Amino acid sequence: MTTPTLHLNKGAERRIRSGHHWIYNNEVDQSASPLKGFAPGQVANAVDFRGKPVGSFMVNPHALICARLISRQADRGLTSSLVKNRLKQALALRQMCYDAPYYRWVYGDSDGLSGLVVDRFGDVLSVQVSTAGIEACLDNILEHLIRLVQPKGILLKNDGKMRSVEGLESYVRVAYGEVPDQVLLIENGVSFEAPLMTGQKTGWFYDHRPNRQLAASFARDKTVLDVFSYLGGWGLTAGSQGAKAVTCVDASALALNGVLENARRNGLEDRVTTHEGDAFDILQTLHSDKQRFDIVIVDPPAFITRRKDIDSGERAYQRLNDAAMKLVNHGGLLVSASCSMHLENDRLRDMIRASARKLDRHALILAEGSQGADHPVLPAVKETRYIKSIFAQVTPGF
Repeated sequence: MTTPTLHLNKGAERRIRSGHHWIYNNEVDQSASPLKGFAPGQVANAVDFRGKPVGSFMVNPHALICARLISRQADRGLTSSLVKNRLKQALALRQMCYDAPYYRWVYGDSDGLSGLVVDRFGDVLSVQVSTAGIEACLDNILEHLIRLVQPKGILLKNDGKMRSVEGLESYVRVAYGEVPDQVLLIENGVSFEAPLMTGQKTGWFYDHRPNRQLAASFARDKTVLDVFSYLGGWGLTAGSQGAKAVTCVDASALALNGVLENARRNGLEDRVTTHEGDAFDILQTLHSDKQRFDIVIVDPPAFITRRKDIDSGERAYQRLNDAAMKLVNHGGLLVSASCSMHLENDRLRDMIRASARKLDRHALILAEGSQGADHPVLPAVKETRYIKSIFAQVTPGF
Protein backbone atom coordinates (compact mmCIF):
# COMPACT_ATOMS: atom_id res chain seq x y z
CA MET A 1 0.00 0.00 0.00
CA THR A 2 1.43 3.37 -1.06
CA THR A 3 2.18 5.84 1.72
CA PRO A 4 0.28 9.11 1.15
CA THR A 5 2.17 12.38 0.75
CA LEU A 6 1.87 15.53 2.84
CA HIS A 7 3.03 18.57 0.87
CA LEU A 8 4.51 21.47 2.82
CA ASN A 9 4.39 25.16 1.99
CA LYS A 10 7.61 26.83 0.90
CA GLY A 11 9.93 27.31 3.86
CA ALA A 12 7.97 25.11 6.23
CA GLU A 13 10.58 22.39 5.96
CA ARG A 14 13.35 24.54 7.48
CA ARG A 15 12.24 24.08 11.07
CA ILE A 16 11.90 20.31 10.60
CA ARG A 17 15.31 19.99 8.96
CA SER A 18 16.85 22.04 11.78
CA GLY A 19 15.67 19.40 14.26
CA HIS A 20 12.03 20.07 15.18
CA HIS A 21 9.50 17.22 15.14
CA TRP A 22 6.15 18.90 14.46
CA ILE A 23 4.27 20.24 11.46
CA TYR A 24 1.47 22.76 12.06
CA ASN A 25 -1.67 22.81 9.95
CA ASN A 26 -0.88 26.22 8.44
CA GLU A 27 2.39 24.79 7.08
CA VAL A 28 0.61 22.28 4.84
CA ASP A 29 -0.15 23.00 1.17
CA GLN A 30 -3.86 22.26 1.38
CA SER A 31 -4.34 22.46 -2.40
CA ALA A 32 -1.80 19.70 -3.01
CA SER A 33 -2.64 17.57 0.05
CA PRO A 34 -5.87 18.57 1.81
CA LEU A 35 -5.68 17.56 5.46
CA LYS A 36 -9.29 16.41 5.36
CA GLY A 37 -8.08 13.58 3.13
CA PHE A 38 -6.07 12.03 5.98
CA ALA A 39 -7.40 9.84 8.78
CA PRO A 40 -6.34 10.50 12.40
CA GLY A 41 -3.18 8.54 13.11
CA GLN A 42 -2.43 7.84 9.45
CA VAL A 43 1.25 7.71 8.42
CA ALA A 44 2.37 10.02 5.62
CA ASN A 45 5.58 11.06 3.89
CA ALA A 46 6.14 14.81 4.13
CA VAL A 47 7.86 16.58 1.23
CA ASP A 48 8.97 20.18 0.80
CA PHE A 49 7.67 22.51 -1.91
CA ARG A 50 10.18 21.04 -4.39
CA GLY A 51 9.01 17.50 -3.62
CA LYS A 52 12.11 16.51 -1.64
CA PRO A 53 11.47 14.13 1.27
CA VAL A 54 11.40 15.55 4.80
CA GLY A 55 10.46 12.39 6.66
CA SER A 56 7.65 10.13 7.85
CA PHE A 57 4.97 11.54 10.12
CA MET A 58 1.82 10.46 11.91
CA VAL A 59 -0.98 12.79 10.89
CA ASN A 60 -4.05 14.12 12.64
CA PRO A 61 -6.05 16.48 10.40
CA HIS A 62 -8.09 17.81 13.34
CA ALA A 63 -5.17 19.09 15.45
CA LEU A 64 -3.12 22.28 15.26
CA ILE A 65 -0.02 20.08 15.36
CA CYS A 66 -1.21 18.08 12.41
CA ALA A 67 1.86 15.88 11.90
CA ARG A 68 4.44 14.44 14.28
CA LEU A 69 7.77 12.96 13.26
CA ILE A 70 8.28 9.21 13.17
CA SER A 71 11.51 9.17 11.16
CA ARG A 72 13.54 11.46 8.93
CA GLN A 73 13.44 8.64 6.39
CA ALA A 74 10.46 8.15 4.09
CA ASP A 75 8.10 5.18 4.33
CA ARG A 76 8.71 4.51 8.02
CA GLY A 77 5.65 3.66 10.08
CA LEU A 78 5.18 2.84 13.75
CA THR A 79 6.08 -0.78 13.12
CA SER A 80 6.55 -3.35 15.83
CA SER A 81 10.34 -3.32 15.41
CA LEU A 82 10.52 0.50 15.51
CA VAL A 83 8.40 0.68 18.66
CA LYS A 84 10.42 -2.07 20.32
CA ASN A 85 13.77 -0.42 19.51
CA ARG A 86 12.69 2.98 20.79
CA LEU A 87 11.29 1.56 24.00
CA LYS A 88 14.53 -0.38 24.53
CA GLN A 89 16.64 2.70 23.86
CA ALA A 90 14.56 4.79 26.27
CA LEU A 91 14.81 2.07 28.94
CA ALA A 92 18.59 1.82 28.55
CA LEU A 93 18.93 5.58 29.10
CA ARG A 94 16.91 5.48 32.33
CA GLN A 95 18.78 2.44 33.61
CA MET A 96 22.03 4.33 32.98
CA CYS A 97 20.77 7.34 34.97
CA TYR A 98 18.93 5.64 37.85
CA ASP A 99 19.74 2.67 40.04
CA ALA A 100 16.12 1.81 40.86
CA PRO A 101 13.06 1.37 38.58
CA TYR A 102 11.27 4.58 39.50
CA TYR A 103 11.32 7.07 36.64
CA ARG A 104 9.65 8.33 33.47
CA TRP A 105 10.52 5.57 31.03
CA VAL A 106 9.10 7.27 27.92
CA TYR A 107 8.94 11.03 27.41
CA GLY A 108 7.13 11.52 24.12
CA ASP A 109 9.04 13.26 21.34
CA SER A 110 12.36 13.04 23.16
CA ASP A 111 12.16 9.26 22.90
CA GLY A 112 10.80 9.22 19.35
CA LEU A 113 7.25 8.31 20.38
CA SER A 114 5.31 11.57 20.20
CA GLY A 115 2.28 11.48 22.46
CA LEU A 116 3.39 8.57 24.66
CA VAL A 117 4.31 8.86 28.34
CA VAL A 118 5.22 5.84 30.46
CA ASP A 119 6.00 6.25 34.16
CA ARG A 120 7.51 3.30 35.98
CA PHE A 121 6.71 2.50 39.58
CA GLY A 122 8.75 -0.64 40.14
CA ASP A 123 6.66 -3.44 38.66
CA VAL A 124 3.68 -1.22 37.79
CA LEU A 125 3.49 1.07 34.75
CA SER A 126 1.29 4.12 34.24
CA VAL A 127 0.75 4.94 30.57
CA GLN A 128 -0.67 8.09 28.98
CA VAL A 129 -1.45 8.45 25.28
CA SER A 130 -2.23 11.85 23.78
CA THR A 131 -1.96 11.35 19.99
CA ALA A 132 -4.07 9.41 17.52
CA GLY A 133 -0.98 7.82 15.96
CA ILE A 134 0.15 6.29 19.26
CA GLU A 135 -3.40 5.24 20.12
CA ALA A 136 -3.57 3.32 16.84
CA CYS A 137 -0.60 1.15 17.81
CA LEU A 138 -1.28 0.95 21.54
CA ASP A 139 -1.70 -2.83 21.58
CA ASN A 140 1.73 -3.18 20.02
CA ILE A 141 3.25 -0.79 22.57
CA LEU A 142 1.70 -2.66 25.49
CA GLU A 143 3.00 -5.97 24.14
CA HIS A 144 6.57 -4.65 24.10
CA LEU A 145 6.29 -2.99 27.52
CA ILE A 146 5.26 -6.35 28.93
CA ARG A 147 8.06 -8.23 27.20
CA LEU A 148 10.76 -5.74 28.20
CA VAL A 149 10.13 -5.51 31.97
CA GLN A 150 7.46 -8.12 32.84
CA PRO A 151 5.35 -5.72 34.92
CA LYS A 152 2.66 -6.95 37.32
CA GLY A 153 0.25 -4.36 36.00
CA ILE A 154 -0.22 -1.55 33.47
CA LEU A 155 -2.68 1.31 33.94
CA LEU A 156 -3.88 3.38 30.98
CA LYS A 157 -4.36 6.85 32.50
CA ASN A 158 -5.88 8.32 29.37
CA ASP A 159 -7.79 11.25 30.82
CA GLY A 160 -5.49 14.12 29.85
CA LYS A 161 -6.66 17.32 28.18
CA MET A 162 -4.64 16.71 25.01
CA ARG A 163 -6.75 13.70 24.07
CA SER A 164 -9.78 15.83 23.26
CA VAL A 165 -7.61 17.99 20.96
CA GLU A 166 -6.73 14.83 19.02
CA GLY A 167 -10.34 13.64 19.00
CA LEU A 168 -9.69 10.78 21.41
CA GLU A 169 -12.02 9.57 24.15
CA SER A 170 -11.11 9.91 27.79
CA TYR A 171 -10.77 6.78 29.93
CA VAL A 172 -8.83 5.15 32.74
CA ARG A 173 -8.54 1.37 32.79
CA VAL A 174 -6.22 -1.47 33.69
CA ALA A 175 -4.70 -2.75 30.46
CA TYR A 176 -2.70 -5.64 31.90
CA GLY A 177 -2.39 -7.60 35.14
CA GLU A 178 -3.34 -5.99 38.43
CA VAL A 179 -2.85 -2.37 39.43
CA PRO A 180 -3.15 -1.53 43.14
CA ASP A 181 -4.85 1.63 44.37
CA GLN A 182 -1.51 2.82 45.74
CA VAL A 183 1.93 2.21 44.26
CA LEU A 184 5.27 2.49 46.00
CA LEU A 185 8.07 4.66 44.63
CA ILE A 186 11.42 5.78 45.95
CA GLU A 187 12.79 9.20 45.03
CA ASN A 188 15.96 10.76 46.43
CA GLY A 189 16.01 8.03 49.05
CA VAL A 190 12.49 8.83 50.29
CA SER A 191 9.66 6.31 50.12
CA PHE A 192 6.28 7.49 48.80
CA GLU A 193 2.95 5.92 47.97
CA ALA A 194 1.05 7.46 45.05
CA PRO A 195 -2.57 6.89 44.00
CA LEU A 196 -2.47 5.85 40.35
CA MET A 197 -6.20 5.66 39.66
CA THR A 198 -7.22 8.89 41.36
CA GLY A 199 -3.96 10.84 41.45
CA GLN A 200 -2.93 13.74 39.25
CA LYS A 201 -1.58 13.02 35.76
CA THR A 202 0.19 9.62 35.88
CA GLY A 203 0.04 9.58 39.69
CA TRP A 204 3.37 11.24 40.47
CA PHE A 205 5.63 14.01 39.17
CA TYR A 206 9.15 12.69 38.60
CA ASP A 207 10.12 15.84 36.68
CA HIS A 208 11.23 17.96 39.67
CA ARG A 209 13.31 15.18 41.27
CA PRO A 210 16.70 16.98 41.08
CA ASN A 211 15.18 20.26 42.29
CA ARG A 212 13.61 18.56 45.31
CA GLN A 213 16.99 17.10 46.17
CA LEU A 214 18.69 20.49 45.84
CA ALA A 215 16.07 22.19 48.03
CA ALA A 216 16.47 19.46 50.64
CA SER A 217 20.22 20.00 50.73
CA PHE A 218 19.58 23.41 52.32
CA ALA A 219 17.00 22.12 54.81
CA ARG A 220 18.88 20.77 57.83
CA ASP A 221 17.45 22.31 61.03
CA LYS A 222 15.24 24.60 58.95
CA THR A 223 11.49 25.22 58.84
CA VAL A 224 9.98 24.47 55.43
CA LEU A 225 6.73 25.55 53.76
CA ASP A 226 5.73 23.39 50.77
CA VAL A 227 2.90 25.07 48.81
CA PHE A 228 0.92 23.07 46.22
CA SER A 229 2.49 20.08 47.93
CA TYR A 230 0.45 17.25 46.33
CA LEU A 231 1.82 14.16 48.16
CA GLY A 232 4.72 15.99 49.83
CA GLY A 233 7.50 15.44 47.31
CA TRP A 234 9.36 18.63 48.19
CA GLY A 235 8.53 18.88 51.88
CA LEU A 236 9.11 15.27 52.87
CA THR A 237 12.39 15.14 50.96
CA ALA A 238 13.45 18.17 53.00
CA GLY A 239 12.26 16.45 56.15
CA SER A 240 14.27 13.35 55.34
CA GLN A 241 17.40 15.51 55.13
CA GLY A 242 16.95 17.14 58.50
CA ALA A 243 14.30 19.87 58.27
CA LYS A 244 12.98 20.39 61.79
CA ALA A 245 9.41 21.27 60.70
CA VAL A 246 7.54 20.90 57.41
CA THR A 247 4.20 22.49 56.54
CA CYS A 248 2.40 21.25 53.42
CA VAL A 249 -0.36 23.23 51.70
CA ASP A 250 -2.74 21.84 49.08
CA ALA A 251 -6.36 22.25 47.99
CA SER A 252 -6.90 18.48 47.90
CA ALA A 253 -7.79 16.60 51.06
CA LEU A 254 -6.84 13.37 49.28
CA ALA A 255 -3.39 14.75 48.54
CA LEU A 256 -2.85 15.92 52.12
CA ASN A 257 -3.96 12.54 53.47
CA GLY A 258 -1.24 11.17 51.22
CA VAL A 259 1.26 13.62 52.73
CA LEU A 260 0.50 12.37 56.24
CA GLU A 261 0.66 8.71 55.19
CA ASN A 262 3.98 9.31 53.45
CA ALA A 263 5.27 11.18 56.50
CA ARG A 264 4.45 8.16 58.67
CA ARG A 265 6.09 5.88 56.13
CA ASN A 266 9.34 7.78 56.53
CA GLY A 267 9.16 8.40 60.29
CA LEU A 268 8.48 12.12 59.84
CA GLU A 269 4.96 12.37 61.27
CA ASP A 270 6.06 14.41 64.29
CA ARG A 271 7.54 17.11 62.03
CA VAL A 272 4.80 17.48 59.39
CA THR A 273 1.62 19.55 59.46
CA THR A 274 -0.85 20.33 56.68
CA HIS A 275 -3.21 23.11 55.59
CA GLU A 276 -6.05 22.38 53.19
CA GLY A 277 -7.40 25.16 51.01
CA ASP A 278 -6.66 27.75 48.33
CA ALA A 279 -2.93 28.44 48.31
CA PHE A 280 -3.26 32.21 47.93
CA ASP A 281 -5.70 32.39 50.84
CA ILE A 282 -3.48 30.28 53.08
CA LEU A 283 -0.37 32.31 52.21
CA GLN A 284 -2.26 35.47 53.18
CA THR A 285 -3.42 33.91 56.44
CA LEU A 286 0.10 32.79 57.32
CA HIS A 287 1.37 36.29 56.62
CA SER A 288 -1.37 37.87 58.74
CA ASP A 289 -0.47 35.47 61.55
CA LYS A 290 3.16 36.62 61.25
CA GLN A 291 4.39 33.11 60.52
CA ARG A 292 7.74 32.88 58.73
CA PHE A 293 9.77 29.99 57.34
CA ASP A 294 13.41 29.37 56.52
CA ILE A 295 12.53 27.80 53.18
CA VAL A 296 9.38 28.53 51.18
CA ILE A 297 8.71 26.34 48.15
CA VAL A 298 5.98 27.14 45.61
CA ASP A 299 5.40 24.56 42.87
CA PRO A 300 1.99 25.41 41.37
CA PRO A 301 0.13 23.67 38.56
CA ALA A 302 0.65 25.23 35.14
CA PHE A 303 -0.89 28.71 35.26
CA ILE A 304 -0.14 29.03 31.52
CA THR A 305 -1.41 26.12 29.43
CA ARG A 306 -1.87 28.04 26.15
CA ARG A 307 -0.14 31.02 24.59
CA LYS A 308 -3.24 33.15 25.02
CA ASP A 309 -2.98 32.58 28.79
CA ILE A 310 0.50 34.09 29.09
CA ASP A 311 -0.53 37.52 30.41
CA SER A 312 -3.02 36.25 33.01
CA GLY A 313 -0.74 33.36 33.94
CA GLU A 314 2.28 35.61 34.48
CA ARG A 315 0.19 37.83 36.75
CA ALA A 316 -0.71 34.74 38.80
CA TYR A 317 2.95 33.71 39.07
CA GLN A 318 3.87 37.24 40.15
CA ARG A 319 1.18 37.28 42.84
CA LEU A 320 2.37 33.90 44.07
CA ASN A 321 6.01 34.95 44.31
CA ASP A 322 5.04 38.17 46.09
CA ALA A 323 3.02 36.22 48.65
CA ALA A 324 5.69 33.55 49.09
CA MET A 325 8.57 35.98 49.52
CA LYS A 326 6.74 37.73 52.37
CA LEU A 327 6.94 34.49 54.35
CA VAL A 328 10.70 33.91 53.99
CA ASN A 329 12.80 34.54 57.08
CA HIS A 330 15.67 36.97 56.63
CA GLY A 331 18.48 34.99 55.06
CA GLY A 332 16.08 32.22 54.09
CA LEU A 333 15.40 30.59 50.75
CA LEU A 334 12.59 31.02 48.24
CA VAL A 335 12.23 28.14 45.80
CA SER A 336 10.02 29.25 42.91
CA ALA A 337 9.11 26.42 40.56
CA SER A 338 7.04 26.22 37.39
CA CYS A 339 5.81 23.53 35.01
CA SER A 340 4.44 26.00 32.43
CA MET A 341 6.27 25.53 29.15
CA HIS A 342 5.12 29.01 28.04
CA LEU A 343 6.76 30.72 31.04
CA GLU A 344 10.28 31.63 30.03
CA ASN A 345 13.15 31.30 32.50
CA ASP A 346 13.95 34.98 32.11
CA ARG A 347 10.40 35.93 33.07
CA LEU A 348 10.45 33.83 36.24
CA ARG A 349 13.81 35.33 37.12
CA ASP A 350 12.40 38.80 36.57
CA MET A 351 9.44 38.01 38.83
CA ILE A 352 11.88 37.25 41.66
CA ARG A 353 13.50 40.63 41.00
CA ALA A 354 10.13 42.41 40.95
CA SER A 355 8.96 40.76 44.17
CA ALA A 356 12.19 41.71 45.92
CA ARG A 357 11.97 45.35 44.88
CA LYS A 358 8.27 45.58 45.77
CA LEU A 359 8.91 44.18 49.26
CA ASP A 360 12.24 45.97 49.79
CA ARG A 361 14.14 42.69 49.89
CA HIS A 362 17.53 41.75 48.50
CA ALA A 363 17.31 38.53 46.44
CA LEU A 364 20.34 36.52 45.37
CA ILE A 365 19.84 33.62 42.94
CA LEU A 366 21.90 30.71 44.21
CA ALA A 367 20.87 28.14 41.61
CA GLU A 368 18.45 27.39 38.81
CA GLY A 369 17.09 23.94 38.08
CA SER A 370 15.48 22.10 35.19
CA GLN A 371 13.93 18.67 34.78
CA GLY A 372 15.50 15.32 35.53
CA ALA A 373 17.37 13.06 33.11
CA ASP A 374 14.24 10.95 32.61
CA HIS A 375 12.74 14.02 30.90
CA PRO A 376 15.50 14.58 28.32
CA VAL A 377 15.31 17.75 26.24
CA LEU A 378 15.38 17.87 22.45
CA PRO A 379 17.55 20.91 21.62
CA ALA A 380 15.37 21.93 18.65
CA VAL A 381 12.05 21.35 20.42
CA LYS A 382 11.85 23.88 23.23
CA GLU A 383 8.47 22.43 24.20
CA THR A 384 10.30 19.42 25.66
CA ARG A 385 11.89 21.69 28.30
CA TYR A 386 9.12 22.88 30.57
CA ILE A 387 10.37 22.50 34.14
CA LYS A 388 12.16 25.38 35.81
CA SER A 389 13.00 26.39 39.36
CA ILE A 390 14.85 29.28 40.94
CA PHE A 391 16.57 29.12 44.34
CA ALA A 392 16.88 32.61 45.78
CA GLN A 393 18.20 33.74 49.13
CA VAL A 394 16.09 36.58 50.53
CA THR A 395 17.55 39.19 52.90
CA PRO A 396 16.50 42.70 53.97
CA GLY A 397 16.97 45.39 51.34
CA PHE A 398 19.98 47.67 51.44
